[in-house]
Amino acid sequence: MQRRMQALRFAVATALGLFMTSARAEIVTRTVEYKQGETVLEGFLAYDTAGPAKKPGVLVVHDWMGIGPNTRLRAEMLAKMGYVAFAADIYGKGVRPADGKAAAATSGTYFKDRGLLRSRVIAGFQDLARLPNVDPKRIAAIGYCFGGATVLELARSGADVAGVVSFHGILTNPTPADAKKIKGKTLVLHGADDPYVPDAQVKAFEDEMRAAGVDWQLVAYSGAVHAFTIVEAGNDNSKGAAYNANADRRSWKAMEDFFAEVFTN
Repeated sequence: MQRRMQALRFAVATALGLFMTSARAEIVTRTVEYKQGETVLEGFLAYDTAGPAKKPGVLVVHDWMGIGPNTRLRAEMLAKMGYVAFAADIYGKGVRPADGKAAAATSGTYFKDRGLLRSRVIAGFQDLARLPNVDPKRIAAIGYCFGGATVLELARSGADVAGVVSFHGILTNPTPADAKKIKGKTLVLHGADDPYVPDAQVKAFEDEMRAAGVDWQLVAYSGAVHAFTIVEAGNDNSKGAAYNANADRRSWKAMEDFFAEVFTN
């Protein structure tokens, strides 16, 4: 009888301990209003309440459709990994293109005005760095498609970012000499068959990085086209944009390994 009571006490204590641990560990998400100049922006924040008081921060930049389900999902995935993830809003509060045509027009505004693009992403970077649970010396940025180009512009601005990761991002750059301002490391995760980022664009990017002496990597995934991390893109490569499960999984793992390096050094 005594042994049974001891076993029961142990089981209760174990269950209570697990409950208290799970109660302490909670993923918190919320929208955050902030500004770039007079423009109101609306980002998305995700973090785990457990762990150290200050964590590495990861800025997440949306694709050409603006902050949506995919952006929020990636932010929550990063939060579960122990990072404070903040999805920056490049377009502005309430500016969410309804379709591809509108998205092309909206994103095109920023591709034509790289100064404005940098100002918007820097605003998000600074807002993340100011958070009390973020270590401002350990911040990285990731971006998808349009967002991939955006985080590269963040690095080229000279921002004190530990590393940037571009997922199927546009690699054009009208001011390649600005790559000399890059302080952190750069990882480009590219679909080898992406018609929107052809070989000539890839070569120009590689030349830009070499000329500037940047610590960079470019990984090309066979059989992958544009938008290979976005399930909603479908699976028809002939359209130029399609989901690829292998490339999605491999690229996320490459990002994890990259973070392990940049946040340790």
